[in-house]
Amino acid sequence: MPLGQRAGDKSDSRYCGVEVLDFPAGEGLPAVLNHSLASAFDFILAPLVDPNYRPTPGAVLPVSASDLVLGPAQWSNHVVGKISEWIDLDAEDEQLRLDSELTLKQEIAWASHLSLQACVLPAPRRSSCGNYARVVNQILQGLTNMHLWLRLPLEKSEPMDDDLDKVKNNNHMNEMVDSWELWNSFRLLCDHSSQLCVALDISSTLPSINSLGRWFGEPAFLTNGRGYPCLSKQHQRLLTGFFNHYVQVILSGRSNHNVPPVSEGVLLGDENHTEDAPVRHALSPYLDYTAYLYRRMDPLPEQERFEINYRDFLQSPLQPLMDNLEAQTYETFEKDVVKYTQYQRAVAKVLVDRVPDDAVSTTRTVLMVVGAGRGPLVRASLQAAEETGRKLKVYAVEKNPNAVITLHSLIKLEGWESMVTVISSDMRCWDAPEKADILVSELLGSFGDNELSPECLDGAQRFLKPDGISIPSSYTSFIQPITASKLHNDIKAHKDIAHFETAYVVKLHRIATLAPPQQVFTFTHPNFSPNASNQRYTKLQFEMPPDMGSCLVHGFAGYFDSVLYKDVHLGIEPNTATPNMFSWFPIFFPLRKPIYVPDGSPIEVHFWRCCAPTKVWYEWAVTTPTPSPIHNSNGRSYWVGL
Repeated sequence: MPLGQRAGDKSDSRYCGVEVLDFPAGEGLPAVLNHSLASAFDFILAPLVDPNYRPTPGAVLPVSASDLVLGPAQWSNHVVGKISEWIDLDAEDEQLRLDSELTLKQEIAWASHLSLQACVLPAPRRSSCGNYARVVNQILQGLTNMHLWLRLPLEKSEPMDDDLDKVKNNNHMNEMVDSWELWNSFRLLCDHSSQLCVALDISSTLPSINSLGRWFGEPAFLTNGRGYPCLSKQHQRLLTGFFNHYVQVILSGRSNHNVPPVSEGVLLGDENHTEDAPVRHALSPYLDYTAYLYRRMDPLPEQERFEINYRDFLQSPLQPLMDNLEAQTYETFEKDVVKYTQYQRAVAKVLVDRVPDDAVSTTRTVLMVVGAGRGPLVRASLQAAEETGRKLKVYAVEKNPNAVITLHSLIKLEGWESMVTVISSDMRCWDAPEKADILVSELLGSFGDNELSPECLDGAQRFLKPDGISIPSSYTSFIQPITASKLHNDIKAHKDIAHFETAYVVKLHRIATLAPPQQVFTFTHPNFSPNASNQRYTKLQFEMPPDMGSCLVHGFAGYFDSVLYKDVHLGIEPNTATPNMFSWFPIFFPLRKPIYVPDGSPIEVHFWRCCAPTKVWYEWAVTTPTPSPIHNSNGRSYWVGL
């Protein structure tokens, strides 16, 4: 049964498994499974083959149980296979190496026959595991639905056991083993297979917070191999962090605490229990504690529950000039109360600044909403005028003829005919009958300028008086490097370069941020400079935290922050993000080939914003620590049409 109920969370992290340490021969497996399920575990991690087995000619594989002892649904939903731990595919002993390869393939074939969803591979015995990865990669090519979980200790510590003597003999006692390094090497050898995941053994000691953070962007599972009914604060934070990233837990090991295996009836004080009642699992106290940690997590906020189906889902950015938005899209954006409240605050401040109290009765301010849509900015502006007691004349300029119909209906319904004039035209083509005091727009994209706000406002600023105000008055884009295995694999599935050269709007979730965001491009409005250009270029260098270790960069997360007017701002940059606003998800600029960043090395990235008569596009490239191709050269894969 699930660990508990948490509002909005329907992910697999609610389910917890338990490792079967002893080989359940014969009829033992159904009994072990039933006992575990009765003790509220959701699945078991069980050996598939007798650990004493070694391949010999003509020998029948000594499996733990016939496929007939459990039903197909039980095998598929409640059993994860555990591959024999003696397997060593990088052994110097050739016979052991060959036996290991044959046994691994036999066990995976048996697991596939059982329709298991996953198998756990034993941890590599040494840091160099090229042959192990080669054999696993061969197996992955033939799998359809089953996943393989590579078991690794969660550590950044001393050398691995089989490498220790070599290190001592070479006097390299400073060499450290970083399990993330081992995982990264293995998955790169397996070409980032989406069916290869990592199962992390959590021990009593943990690496630094920055080092642990790298794992949040990986397809991970957890095993707690040390029995601690009460975990340290650091362990608790790690576990809840992984819960938030859809990671499942498997309890492993033997109980370190004197908990008698009493029946559930005794525990619940049931006087009618019998001696035949199910005996409680030895690790049930640890399951109870894991469930307690899960249940005490804060419920998902209402906004997160609304956005949960968009997590790590790649969406192409809008083409606001080429395409007309649909009613459903308008309706979604119009529900963002926070955004329009900020716009209303900005308009109110401008009105108060421009019209002194003694001129309120004689001054009418001209405000133009360019890109009025179905009227939310018109409403916000009129509410600001009412709030401040200022008179307002509004021009609502909109190019979408379908939205114009709604605008006319809204104005008639609200009785705004004397205050609002609807203009059905592209703002870049319209000739205004008078100059505006205020120009209001909501043309911002996830990267600030990626929906052509600079080009549109440059074309519309001719409406403004010399001292006129633009809302927004400026906006700045930001990027930061991230690890995002899921996004990389989703893009790779398209099997072309074009998708790796496209920027995506995505609700980022299963990612690891590797360095703080930095500013990219800034635009200010109005911009009356005669030599103004919207082309931009910048070079940024990101420094990784010193205790993080090496990392892998799959791309860059992009955000924006805008100044609407003076101290009224709007944005999604993580450090200054406007709370409870959902109109924008971050943007993701992928890399065709992930960049490995050694410990202590910076990341140097170049970004270009390029303009042509009919389109605007971005190009990006990494130059340090290793060069990448320049992505999206000449806008060949992704552009925004003018």
